Amino acid sequence: MSDKPQEQLNEQEGPKKVSLADAIKQKLAQKKAEQAAQRANPKQAGGLNQSGKSQMTKKVNNQRRRTGGS
Repeated sequence: MSDKPQEQLNEQEGPKKVSLADAIKQKLAQKKAEQAAQRANPKQAGGLNQSGKSQMTKKVNNQRRRTGGS
C-alpha cells in the first residue's frame, strides 16, 4: 500500500473540518457579497425579483364561502 500515515490521507481526500460558527460566518459573507453584486448590477441579477401575478390570473381565496364563515 502507501507509506503515508492515515492522518495525511484523510487531510488530502476529504474536506477540512470547520466549526459551525465559521461555516455560518462564511455563508453570511458569501450572501452579503452576492447581494452587493446584485445592487451594483440590478439588470444582471435577473429572475430573482419576478413581478407578481396579474389580477386576472390570481386565484381567488374563497375560504370563507367554503367554511361558511360569517
